[in-house]
Amino acid sequence: MKSIAKPIISLLTLLVLLLLFTGCQKTYYAFWEKLGKEKRHLLKDNVEDAKDAQEEASEEFKEVLTRIKEIYGFEGGELEEFYVQLKSDYEGAQNRAQAVRARIKEAEAIAGDLFAEWEAEIERMDNAKFRANSRESLRETRRRFQNLHKTMTKAQAKMTPVLDELEDYVLYLKHNLNARAIGVLRQEAAGIEIEVQSLIDDIRSSVQEADEFLKSME
Repeated sequence: MKSIAKPIISLLTLLVLLLLFTGCQKTYYAFWEKLGKEKRHLLKDNVEDAKDAQEEASEEFKEVLTRIKEIYGFEGGELEEFYVQLKSDYEGAQNRAQAVRARIKEAEAIAGDLFAEWEAEIERMDNAKFRANSRESLRETRRRFQNLHKTMTKAQAKMTPVLDELEDYVLYLKHNLNARAIGVLRQEAAGIEIEVQSLIDDIRSSVQEADEFLKSME
């Protein structure tokens, strides 16, 4: 029963996301409102998804980092096998990076719609105290999201050049499966390690910022 339910949930998620990103936002939000979820809940869910995607990406980049470090102790053996493993690690990191980009876009879209709705609803209030308190809550939530968005996009933007470097590394190994290639790769490994570790640190900061944002939404 569980094996059937999971694909159904995944398909449902895909369908509602398609509604959001094909110009059918009203239908998307109406669908979730019938299930008791307002834009605030959807934003929280999407930030949690973005956080999870970043953590998964971090693990993939750690795998790549571990694999690259193996080059220092490589003394021959199956270079073809090493290439296949490194290529697989690179492709895993690439896929996770794409997932992070998608999740950030989802959060951006929902946050924009939430804040616009919030502004409009404040203007409809007659009670001055309520209006002032709501405006302050909006200002604080928007500030927190902007901070989160900044850290998320910083980490995500760094993924592209790191992936480009890793792709060069993988392709060079593919074209030069010989002992001389190992020497060249070792020379480049240190620089790549620094870039990958810096990216992992940025992802960690972004995940911490996401945790803070989620706490503020409770």
